[in-house]
Amino acid sequence: MDTPKQNKYDLNKYSAILAKEFKLVDKLNSTARQSSAERAWSAIARFYDNCKRKIPGKKGYPRFQKNNRSVEYKRSGWQLDNQTKKHITFTDKNGIGRVKLVGSRDIYFYNQEDIKRVRIVRRADGYYCQFCISIDVSEELEPTGKAIGLDVGLKYFYVDSQGQIEENPKFYRSCEKRLSKLQRRVSDKFESCKSATNNYLKAKARCAKYHLKISRQRVEHAKRLARCVCTSNDVVAYEDLQVKNMVRNHKLAKSINDSGWYQFRKWIEYFGVKFGKITIAVPPQYTSINCSNCGEKVAKTLSTRTHSCPHCNYTDCRDKNAAINILKKGLSTAGHTGTWLQDSQNAWGEGTATLAGAIQA
Repeated sequence: MDTPKQNKYDLNKYSAILAKEFKLVDKLNSTARQSSAERAWSAIARFYDNCKRKIPGKKGYPRFQKNNRSVEYKRSGWQLDNQTKKHITFTDKNGIGRVKLVGSRDIYFYNQEDIKRVRIVRRADGYYCQFCISIDVSEELEPTGKAIGLDVGLKYFYVDSQGQIEENPKFYRSCEKRLSKLQRRVSDKFESCKSATNNYLKAKARCAKYHLKISRQRVEHAKRLARCVCTSNDVVAYEDLQVKNMVRNHKLAKSINDSGWYQFRKWIEYFGVKFGKITIAVPPQYTSINCSNCGEKVAKTLSTRTHSCPHCNYTDCRDKNAAINILKKGLSTAGHTGTWLQDSQNAWGEGTATLAGAIQA
């Protein structure tokens, strides 16, 4: 007989069985076990979905997560102090107990019923408590009547269709000298034949904190620019770049990862939903080659920074020319969903007599 089909609820039930066999699992709250099961099921479902879609390369086979740095609770297993909202008590068997909350985010204005999940995350500089709150974050802004196309790159962070240039901060490149020094200290204090010493752990913590600082700088930079772009424009068009495939180029992988294109796109789409703006991801093919003035293809290498068309004598910045092409692609593809007359029928569902060759003299 074939094995019956399993789903995520069966995985939740199996986590309760594991709690009876392992003390480590039994210490967790039941909702924390369910959250871990949901995370595992998400990895399994993503793997099978990639196999069905036949994506090229690795399909993302689920791997065992040895060092888990977070635990998530649902509606039970924790209790927020109703008086001050500055303390939270965890009531499971891990012995965490009462913890003081330190931060600038004031959750005093939210009811405990609005908090759907609580997550404890361990990072290089300490432990963080994240609250998942069910609120409406949308904001209404006055229409600006502007549409913009963005071309991200390595020399500049992005160049828009109006010619505005945003410099690439290159956070990792600027901190690489200091970071390599910290990594050498970690390597000098490592002794393979002995267990980890206190000096090695301290050096490792300093290096991890510096990595975290660089990562936060990159995220905040992308967030700030994405918010400015979405608040000042009604339509934002950008390239649908496959960053995972682009970093296979070992000569450009470090610069591409340092740019933070994925973070920038993620925050553009978030603020687009929040402010009610239109965000369009267009295919990146031929955006840098086509001439934005006449449409002819003008081949150029990556080192060629000026677009000069021999067909129409149009000359401009390479990135601005690509940004204009991106905007044209975005405007040509937006607004046609469900409105194209594919079957050549009128509003009554009858065939029209206005097709080419249908009207005869």
